[in-house]
Amino acid sequence: MIRLILNVLWLFFGGWISGLLWLLGGAILALTVVGLPWSFAAWRIASYSFWPFGREVVWAGEPAGKDIGCFGVGLNVIWFIFAGWYIALSHLIIAFAEAITIIGIPFALKDLELAKLALAPVGATIRDKP
Repeated sequence: MIRLILNVLWLFFGGWISGLLWLLGGAILALTVVGLPWSFAAWRIASYSFWPFGREVVWAGEPAGKDIGCFGVGLNVIWFIFAGWYIALSHLIIAFAEAITIIGIPFALKDLELAKLALAPVGATIRDKP
């Protein structure tokens, strides 16, 4: 029940904007053949951005994560240079504003996870928490 309340509050107070922007970014990337590997990662992040509570990010290299290899690392480096750092910075700024209030701390933690995900999205998967 708590997860539902947190997700509804998240969605109402800005999660829908974040999710729509990730969807839009993924659609723009999908218009080019070159951007397809990142578009799927952006759409995964969009699904997490719409409804983050009760879900977790599994990073590449973790026991349940997948190995992305040299190609995935290269994709993450290119992503970081051209898009990741300033998207992560925007999530960090929002997280700082949320963390100022006690009520906003759970939301700030999710924005920090989104910032980390924005830095290197290729190879990360999202799953429901047990």
